[in-house]
Amino acid sequence: MRDTAVMSEVLLGPTAAIPPGEGRTFEVAGDRIAVFHTRTGGFYATQAECPHRQGPLADGLVGGTTLICPLHSWKFDLTTGQHLDGESCLKTYPVRVDEAGQLWLSHSGNWRQ
Repeated sequence: MRDTAVMSEVLLGPTAAIPPGEGRTFEVAGDRIAVFHTRTGGFYATQAECPHRQGPLADGLVGGTTLICPLHSWKFDLTTGQHLDGESCLKTYPVRVDEAGQLWLSHSGNWRQ
């Protein structure tokens, strides 16, 4: 048997569930993922906990495409996941909005073959 990563899309719900400038945490295939809605209408998804002290990133401040961790003010670029001081990086996930205003997350789950 070998482990194989499979990319699939998961419906998270309507975009209206995440107000502009805020984030929400979702559980997807055992992973906690934070999804952010920028004030300009963009959607971004990252791991839910800060790599520094596991701060709840969905509770952070969003300005443009910059996320500020609520615990110790670490700043990340939501488009890349990169820490703005270059110390660390967040795992990011592709998200898209369909024509009905539903938010979809691409996630690679592992399955055994």
